[in-house]
Amino acid sequence: MKMSFLSCLVTLMYKSKAVKIIFVLYAFVFLTSCVSSQPQDINDVCAIFGERRGWFEAAKSSEERWGIPIAVNMAIIYQESSFRARAKPERSRVLWVLPGPRASSAYGYSQALDSTWKEYKRISGRKRASRSDFKDAVDFVGWYNANSSRASSIAGTDAHSLYLAYHEGNAGFQRGSYRGKQWLIEAANRVQMNSERFNSQLDGCSKEFEKGWLRRLFS
Repeated sequence: MKMSFLSCLVTLMYKSKAVKIIFVLYAFVFLTSCVSSQPQDINDVCAIFGERRGWFEAAKSSEERWGIPIAVNMAIIYQESSFRARAKPERSRVLWVLPGPRASSAYGYSQALDSTWKEYKRISGRKRASRSDFKDAVDFVGWYNANSSRASSIAGTDAHSLYLAYHEGNAGFQRGSYRGKQWLIEAANRVQMNSERFNSQLDGCSKEFEKGWLRRLFS
């Protein structure tokens, strides 16, 4: 009888532990999916920051560190990944059916290449930076744009030219490698338009996001 009771108790404890582990795993998956999911309205930067409060702080920090406006960096991320944390280039097709290799190693919000991301981590000191973490990604975009601004004499508000340099690299931009790529010029035009729209939207909401949580609570 005692052995039976102990056996039941051990079984119950084992099952409870298993249930806890399963619960923790489900919670982790749920929270991860929430954090990495695309914002609901990616065309309104105020709505994005309202949904993801930490993103404004990250974008503001990047602006202060590298001197590139929030609207410019956000417009480039919009163009590159539509704010999807795990975005990758589409695979090519072999014989029109079989999945082939991807066009590049671009990944995450910023679509940074493996080699460029490695360089960023080395120079910025962010050794644990992740391309699927928005805070790291927006800092990367600000860093790259600041480099382009210096190396290619591009104004920090010139989202069109900064995007061309972002896509082609500064050496390519200076050679004018984008001139024969109409699709890229059109993409840069969209980045410029989105930057201007985001900037206009931020005029109406940035002060609210700049308030501390205590001030927002009583305002």
